[in-house]
Amino acid sequence: MTPAELRPREGDAPGGPGGPGPGAAGPGGADQAGDAPGGSGSDGKHPADEDPFLARRLAMVRDLRTTGPRDPEVLDAMARVPRERFVPPELVRHAYDDCALGIGHGQTISQPYIVARMTELLGLPALRRRDPSRRPRALDVGTGSGYQAAILAELGAEVVSIDRDAALSRLAEERLAALGFDDRVRCVVGDGTEGWPDGAPYDGIVVGAAAPAIPDPLVAQLADNGRLVIPVGPREYQVLTVVTRAGRRIEQHTYDPCVFVPLVGRLGFPG
Repeated sequence: MTPAELRPREGDAPGGPGGPGPGAAGPGGADQAGDAPGGSGSDGKHPADEDPFLARRLAMVRDLRTTGPRDPEVLDAMARVPRERFVPPELVRHAYDDCALGIGHGQTISQPYIVARMTELLGLPALRRRDPSRRPRALDVGTGSGYQAAILAELGAEVVSIDRDAALSRLAEERLAALGFDDRVRCVVGDGTEGWPDGAPYDGIVVGAAAPAIPDPLVAQLADNGRLVIPVGPREYQVLTVVTRAGRRIEQHTYDPCVFVPLVGRLGFPG
């Protein structure tokens, strides 16, 4: 249940509310990571000798910064998570192209732009800055390859990732464990439109598929000041929508137009 390709409109530079300007990065952020290809470790080895995809990953982050996502912590997480480990072997050479890629089971891994954009809208880094001692809880609806869950975990979140496809969920769980995310990501099987009440409340919920309307259970599972990021609309086109809970008040804002695969479930589209 991962999204189809979304292209930013030319000239758009959407950032999160109050986010830093283009090219900004905090200590240890993506700008610092971008210097890595020209440096060497204490053992004299070039970083690319140990990670042949490093230069392409950092180039992806530089491209993302020019197309819109600006949160330095989100970009830094994108620079650290090896996207090539989340695609089929025959597509590894395309791992850092800005497009969605098939992962089998009729699903895709989302293009890097949409992963960064949705993660930025979720606002988890701001929560951690307000309370560094607390690990945010996040629900990832539509596990797919596990890439979105890995990005959320890399940002310091404790993640529950739900998918209706048991085989896909198992593969993602194995992949995440191999990369050391098993202490931060729990993969479960179920109807994502119902959320996962056992892990609620969530500071952030991100939905990687299009819903005809916002599922009430997902809103109910938001923590105070939590955000739900979800594409809403008919099968043909949607709009990225952010729902925020503030006490008993529910606020809703719309952002980028997009096209996602349908969210299948009781409160989604029929299978």
